[in-house]
Amino acid sequence: MSQVIVVGGGLAGLSAAHTLLERGANVLLLDKQGFMGGNSTKATSGINGAGTDSQRNLNIPDTAQIFFEDTKKSARDLARDDLIRVLTGRSGDAVNWLQDKFNLDLSKVSRLGGHSQPRTHRGDAQFPGMVMTYAQLERLEDLSVSIPERVRIIKKARVTKLVKDDNGAVSGVEYTHGGKTEIAYGPVILATGGYAADFTEDSLLKKYRPEYWDLPTTNGEHCTGDGQKLAIAAGASAVDLEKVQVHPTGLVDPKEPDAKVKFLAAEALRGVGGLLLDNTGKRFVDELQHRDYVTGKIWENKKYPIRLVLNGNASKEIEWHCKHYVGRGLMKRFESGDALAKEFGLPADVLRKTFDDYNQSVRTKKDPFGKKFFQGEWKFDDFFNVAIMTPVLHYTMGGLEIDQESRVLDKSGKPIPGLFAAGEVAGGVHGANRLGGSSLLGCVVFGRVSADSAAAYQLQTTSAAIQKAGGRLSALAGQLSSTSSPSSPSPSTTSAAPAAPAAPSASGQYTLAEVAKHNKKDDVWVVVDGQVLDVTSFLPDHPGGEKAILLYAGRDATEEFNMLHDPKVIPRYAPDSVIGKVKA
Repeated sequence: MSQVIVVGGGLAGLSAAHTLLERGANVLLLDKQGFMGGNSTKATSGINGAGTDSQRNLNIPDTAQIFFEDTKKSARDLARDDLIRVLTGRSGDAVNWLQDKFNLDLSKVSRLGGHSQPRTHRGDAQFPGMVMTYAQLERLEDLSVSIPERVRIIKKARVTKLVKDDNGAVSGVEYTHGGKTEIAYGPVILATGGYAADFTEDSLLKKYRPEYWDLPTTNGEHCTGDGQKLAIAAGASAVDLEKVQVHPTGLVDPKEPDAKVKFLAAEALRGVGGLLLDNTGKRFVDELQHRDYVTGKIWENKKYPIRLVLNGNASKEIEWHCKHYVGRGLMKRFESGDALAKEFGLPADVLRKTFDDYNQSVRTKKDPFGKKFFQGEWKFDDFFNVAIMTPVLHYTMGGLEIDQESRVLDKSGKPIPGLFAAGEVAGGVHGANRLGGSSLLGCVVFGRVSADSAAAYQLQTTSAAIQKAGGRLSALAGQLSSTSSPSSPSPSTTSAAPAAPAAPSASGQYTLAEVAKHNKKDDVWVVVDGQVLDVTSFLPDHPGGEKAILLYAGRDATEEFNMLHDPKVIPRYAPDSVIGKVKA
């Protein structure tokens, strides 16, 4: 069977690639970044699922129908029942697939804003988006080495055009790689993400929501609407491009309050009981309402800065996140209510009354802001984790118009043969507002749906071509089983990504004082587990953004690194960054 081309190496593209392999198709994955993963690696709250094994183990009475109703309510007047039924109806299978196929821990289930049942799954140790994405990424890269005839990965490959045949079907892509323009043939799955960092000259964001142009974003700089623009140029229809979600809780770095790119405060922080307080020390909103509602209340209230406060119980429930944010200087820990009040610049009695009022709501279940779900009462004699919040560009609900089989539609509403879309590049799935926990779900569900559709399409077109060839069946079959056509790129330019070279032997030893001298953006060294790494050239490829590395420039980053990464990340993805060891 000939290849299916997947454009984009985030969770949607990876889920599509693995499903294609399950269906017997070959995969060519093209990603414009040097390190795949996309925004999926940043997702911090979890993945939604209804009727999952984890929910059953916890006796949570959730169903796909309940999830459907919650999602439809969030989507409001732009609800697409057909797409919502696919998203919610296949959600349980998606979560179970991740657990079964990739041996992931998704046993903890919480309730986020807008959900009537706890259904957002995560594990104990790390950010769930990173765990899910890396598990799939590592498995696919291993397969590209062990079965290169079936899996090819080309990084830093920017797709510039969709190729069509004489009948108007998409038959491949044109892309640039290593300074050359290449063509690859096969059905195409677009999984390129959204446009919430689209600050380019032909920005979709500026065209459809210019009032959001100056807002900070949580998105990596690669999220410039590439897939949307490619498909629209090829005749595709787009929907709801003005529907851009502004997340209420972006973390403000006190050292760089005006930074354009913000780190997201996981919605799970509010899900476990965190409260939003304004500069008077008072609540002003139901913290578990929909994202757009909470954002609107922040703008309406206008009493800045807004702080997210977690008490001891909430902090313990999501301890890893708090430790991570504190380590990055984005959150502070206070050991008492008096210390917290001092941070606010308020008398202690003001915060004490806020807690007393909230406890009354917990006891009576009658909250002045309409909150329905509570995580227990608050004590003034407790410890607290606190961060300053700001609304941030986060997710684009608009995108390419698709049907329930992930086929991209043209302006007349008909599927464009050979073109499919999955993840944030596809519009209409979440309507006017996306529920927390449904971004990763949309990637996995529609990644798998698009792969099913692309594999079926490829099989049908291949069979038709073989039948039409008649007496030339054998020769044509041989040609179709090849991974390139006569006008495809030469094997030397599209072969599978080679296995990561072995880490070089230590070329020297360095004192920590010597490492500390290399602390600038154009000269960055860090220490991890006693190894000295020169990560200067790796900065642009780091999926968590260059700031995550620069924070530890010239320092020992072992604790933070090991909180987030598997030990094999360095030898797999950055082996030549190791330049020596720390001198005893």
